[in-house]
Amino acid sequence: MTELFCAIAAFILSHAIPAIKSLRAALIRALGFKMYVTLYSMMSVGVLVWLGFAFANAPYVEVWEFREWTRWVTIVLMVPSCVLLMVGLFSPNPLSLSLKSADTFDASRPGIVGIIRHPVIWAIGLWALAHMPPNGDVAALSLFSLLLLAGLSGPKSLDSKRRSKLGDENWIALAQGKKSLRGLKIWPLISGLALYATLFHIHEGIIGVAPLPY
Repeated sequence: MTELFCAIAAFILSHAIPAIKSLRAALIRALGFKMYVTLYSMMSVGVLVWLGFAFANAPYVEVWEFREWTRWVTIVLMVPSCVLLMVGLFSPNPLSLSLKSADTFDASRPGIVGIIRHPVIWAIGLWALAHMPPNGDVAALSLFSLLLLAGLSGPKSLDSKRRSKLGDENWIALAQGKKSLRGLKIWPLISGLALYATLFHIHEGIIGVAPLPY
């Protein structure tokens, strides 16, 4: 269990670095922006891999007894989690995480951004929350609590970064823009449901736990 807690601490520290503006600026000056991003990305991936191995090797220490009905919590919450993830990743979003260029964002047709500013982060938080009820052991609760905390604190952190980057006037205009789903495309919704179906199908084979209660 010690290794898992050390990996969790490393995860938190690795995400604290860019939050400390003076430290981030000093590292960028010393390393250059590209080198900083490269090294930070490598470190982040390394910490995630370590976290995964530490979790897999952690001993089972029960906090509460498993109940079959708790699987339904996961089954239900994973639907919006998968949909928000795919819609968020494939919707232009100057305010949060996205694989699409922010330059293609149309404030008159904001799509999911018009309702939920940080869909990808909320997807991660929902995923963590969905897996807590059926996993009542110290290792699982520690990991999922960490991811839930990231999901809850992420929006505030990203708001601060984007506001600094865009400037107060532009950020406020975008953040308080049109509250509408207009511009939301159908294919990310379908891909989100397809992701859910895929995860549901392969979960038992990969994780070793069947999603449905028997």
